[in-house]
Amino acid sequence: MSNLLELKEVTCCYDGSPVVRQLSMSVKQAGLYCLLGPSGCGKTTVLRAIAGFEPLTQGEILLRGAAISKPGYQLPPNERHLGMVFQDYALFPHMSVEENICFGMRSVKRQGRRDTAHQLLESVGLKGYAKRFPHELSGGQQQRVALARALAIKPEIILMDEPFSNLDIDLRERLGLEVKEILKAQGIAAILVTHDQHEAFALGEMVGIMREGRIEQWDTPFNLYHEPRNRFVANFIGQGVFLKGSMLSQDEVDTEIGVIKGDRAYPCSLGSAVEVLLRPDDILPEPDSLLKAEVTNKAFKGAEILYTLKLATGSTVLSLFPSHHDHYIGERVGIRIAIQHLIVFG
Repeated sequence: MSNLLELKEVTCCYDGSPVVRQLSMSVKQAGLYCLLGPSGCGKTTVLRAIAGFEPLTQGEILLRGAAISKPGYQLPPNERHLGMVFQDYALFPHMSVEENICFGMRSVKRQGRRDTAHQLLESVGLKGYAKRFPHELSGGQQQRVALARALAIKPEIILMDEPFSNLDIDLRERLGLEVKEILKAQGIAAILVTHDQHEAFALGEMVGIMREGRIEQWDTPFNLYHEPRNRFVANFIGQGVFLKGSMLSQDEVDTEIGVIKGDRAYPCSLGSAVEVLLRPDDILPEPDSLLKAEVTNKAFKGAEILYTLKLATGSTVLSLFPSHHDHYIGERVGIRIAIQHLIVFG
């Protein structure tokens, strides 16, 4: 399948300093793609460059194989057929919901604009809201209107810059999944910029982990969690701790909690010093186990409790226990190691 959108070695600068550095990524015909990273990593600049608001100092951006940005050339934003959903919704306060949605359809006859607006309002769950004004809507409703307005121009791709960050966490999760279903039903691709890992993993089919203007890994959420390419990705994604060890074979590591055998071979020489990443789901409760650890902290998470456990050596690990395993601080508990995906860094 050919790429709908492709960024090739893209570099963007502010005041001569690179903010995005030789970044490459591609988007297929449909799906939701995420750029995830800490503040200041360049993810919003990437989105603005795709939209046509930021020039390139190097590389090119292709839409259906045709260049829309390269050094010295930018196709105007309004000619790119891209929809944009902003963090602050950017609705016109003096316009009704219907007028906001119709704003970008100036070439369509009035009745056609109205019909489209009402169809989109129904698709985003706001049937009957056409005559209301933005100040009469909740934050979640305003975000739905912003999405409907972006969909109204029948875009090739919708670009979303932290679109749910102003909403409370329950609404954010629910609306995010609703938006994903709407985009799927419409057959439209979307690129979502977020600093929220849970949001990126819940919504993104592919996620790019960004650091200092570069994509460290462009992959599925599963692979990012279980097969991080480097320590930055491993640390940024999920929770976990590193334990020192030495290689017994290419898929076995000797550690302070015993020999850990993995599911893949690493090109490390035998006996070399390494560090093994242990996720909370790698450490399981085992009351009869000889391997004991002391509970030093706990965080109740509903169905599970996240425990911080101190080993006999003084090192700490994290573990998720079912919430009916309610242990007190200072209690010694039995655990076992159940690593299915061995993650080793030399």
